[in-house]
Amino acid sequence: MTSLRTLGTSDLHVFPLALGGNVFGWTADEAQSFAVLDAYAAAGGNFVDSADVYSAWAEGNEGGESETVIGRWLASRGNRDDVVVATKAGAHPRFKGLSAPTIKAAAEESLRRLGTDRIDLYYTHFDDESVPVEEIVTALDQLVRDGKVRAVAASNISPERLRASLDFAEAEGLARYVALQPHYNLVSRETYEGPLLETAEQAGLAAVPYYGLASGFLTGKYRPGTAVDSARAAGAGKHLDTERGRAVLSALDAVAGAHGAEPASVALAWLASRPTVVAPIASARTVEQLPALVASAGLELTEEELTLLTEASEVPEAAEASGDRG
Repeated sequence: MTSLRTLGTSDLHVFPLALGGNVFGWTADEAQSFAVLDAYAAAGGNFVDSADVYSAWAEGNEGGESETVIGRWLASRGNRDDVVVATKAGAHPRFKGLSAPTIKAAAEESLRRLGTDRIDLYYTHFDDESVPVEEIVTALDQLVRDGKVRAVAASNISPERLRASLDFAEAEGLARYVALQPHYNLVSRETYEGPLLETAEQAGLAAVPYYGLASGFLTGKYRPGTAVDSARAAGAGKHLDTERGRAVLSALDAVAGAHGAEPASVALAWLASRPTVVAPIASARTVEQLPALVASAGLELTEEELTLLTEASEVPEAAEASGDRG
């Protein structure tokens, strides 16, 4: 049985692979979503990630579809106390931004869709620099005091605003961020490594990276001359055109072959080994896609294998100089 990891300074204990809910109610209908959630839970998974905006971008959707599916699944399975539910505020078309009234209203709507009395981990989805951190932190703290949120976190935030938020919370004795959701994977390291990671490390924050598989590129299904049927194929396929993308694929193949594992399992295991990372996020549209994701939680890579992957994923100096960031 894979052991759970503690999420930063919170009392939340999570499976080391978070299940992304972005596909629920979008590319996975309710029946498919329930099947994926059931399989994830059966494998020991307990950490489900959503956002109020999922999936407002899809034709006919208005946002909240993912939360609604998750809420119906929790109700039908009677397992609310067994699942750590994470969702986010700030990007829903009707609740944009992070003013105090918007945060409060967005949280109430998320609770309603999820059919629950509390959100375990509540993120600010995108920072809103038009609102002082003092207002945001105070609004989040009120949700914690009201028992509607257990712990708070941030995503898509600058190191400076993150530090200011943490400092204000500590000075005033308010609920402080326990986690950070950065964009981070083998072909996108500069989106987290550096000042943001250093700030998270100093503050004891848990990182829960999104795009852990680079929109599917790190599953290994994108190869020269192949076509992939995916809503995210264009974004993922571009990595084939970079020196780093090709080097990472080669390293993933070597390590996966040594373990009889899938490249996706290896990519997520590497991510889970990185400083501050507690649980990468990955989503599965079908049950068949799930085993490779869950397998990452029990995959032990050697120091040599981790080094091989890390070195392959370094930005080549020439590419960095030309501004090509993969």
